[in-house]
Amino acid sequence: MQKILITGFAGFIGYSLVKALRDKYKIVAFDNFSKLSNYDIKLQRAQNLGVENPETFTSAQANGVTFYRADLCDMQALEEVFSVHQFSCIINLAALTGVRQSLNHPQAYIDANVKGFTNLLECAKKHSVTNIIYASSSSVYGLNEEVPYSEAQRTDKQMSVYATSKKANELLADVYTHLYDFNMVGLRFFTVYGPWTRPDMAAMIFMKAIHEGKPLQLFNEGKMVRDFTNVQDVVKAITLLLEKMKQGERISNEVFNVGNHNPIYTIEFLQAIEKAMGKQAIVDHQPIQPGDMPVTNASTEKLYSYLGFQPNTDISEGVKEMVEWYKQYIASNSAINA
Repeated sequence: MQKILITGFAGFIGYSLVKALRDKYKIVAFDNFSKLSNYDIKLQRAQNLGVENPETFTSAQANGVTFYRADLCDMQALEEVFSVHQFSCIINLAALTGVRQSLNHPQAYIDANVKGFTNLLECAKKHSVTNIIYASSSSVYGLNEEVPYSEAQRTDKQMSVYATSKKANELLADVYTHLYDFNMVGLRFFTVYGPWTRPDMAAMIFMKAIHEGKPLQLFNEGKMVRDFTNVQDVVKAITLLLEKMKQGERISNEVFNVGNHNPIYTIEFLQAIEKAMGKQAIVDHQPIQPGDMPVTNASTEKLYSYLGFQPNTDISEGVKEMVEWYKQYIASNSAINA
């Protein structure tokens, strides 16, 4: 059984991926539990994966997974992990996320997302791990006005520090592939939602406000266009890529959009949540926020051509599942301050 490293295991996608793959691969999982955002739910996810005392542990084993609490910016901690384990593939999902938060903490985002990724690549180079899948973002399309977004388009006009950090990852991947013959794939995720979603994302903000009967802020009259993508579709795309790498297939250096290719207005997403929750929202209309992209819409032809798969979860079904999770795990848990 091949051994893979998954960074950011306490994050939304990382958590979902570890759960999906832990019976198929030997997994080493890495997270620094940054307190800058979404800290409480990270602890909850880690605990649900079997990590006891997630606030204080440094390493643990549970359900066949080896967990480490450490920072990618700590090269010594990384070296210790790489010296103990030989990986066939690295999946880098560790990052500070969120457009607006990056405008308030730019240096923290550059450190975590750029320095951390560089450290990881250096360790991979030293220990001859050439297969790497890493998270990019639809935010890299920035001021691009041509939709749907295609991987062939230019991505040199970002609108936030977060987007810039993700574009830097793509450039670093290009350099390391060219210099050291890495086999790298970047995934541009489009507005991922589902069970265990991030508290700073619209999905959780909407559900929480509706449940508590409090006003929620809806920006740009709800006319922001988003390609809402179910987290299980993201997991499936990564799983299929892993299988190709496992079989020895080389893709060298490519990026793929991972989106639902069916964009809707944010107000439609809100209405789907209202329907699933059986309760109307109290809406506080606000203007568009600095750094926000009015439209994100993915072309998934390249992904489908390579994997024979593209995200296809129906929004109403995906939202229904997410709301059921919210009712079961969050609404009744006062320890989670979403």
